[in-house]
Amino acid sequence: MIKKAPRGPYWAYMVQCQYGTYYAGWTNDLKKRIAAHNEGTGAKYLRGKGPVKLVYKRKFNTLKKAQAQERLIKSLTRKKKEALLYE
Repeated sequence: MIKKAPRGPYWAYMVQCQYGTYYAGWTNDLKKRIAAHNEGTGAKYLRGKGPVKLVYKRKFNTLKKAQAQERLIKSLTRKKKEALLYE
C-alpha cells in the first residue's frame, strides 16, 4: 500500500531551543507541530530542550519543496542559519 502525503500547504521551519541550538523541520500544521515540540512529543532531538521558539518559517505548495528547504537548512552552518532569521 502506498502512503499518501499529508495535505498542504507545507511549511519548512526552524525553532530555537532554550539553550540556543537550532532545529529544522517540515510540517503541514505549523501550530500543532510547535505545540508538539513544546509538549515533548515532537522530534526526539528536542525532548528536554524546550520550550522552543519559532524563528523561521516558509510556506510551500508541495511537500517535496518543503522537505528540500528543510535539508538545506540542516546543511547550513550556525552563522548561515542565523542569517535566515533576517531575510
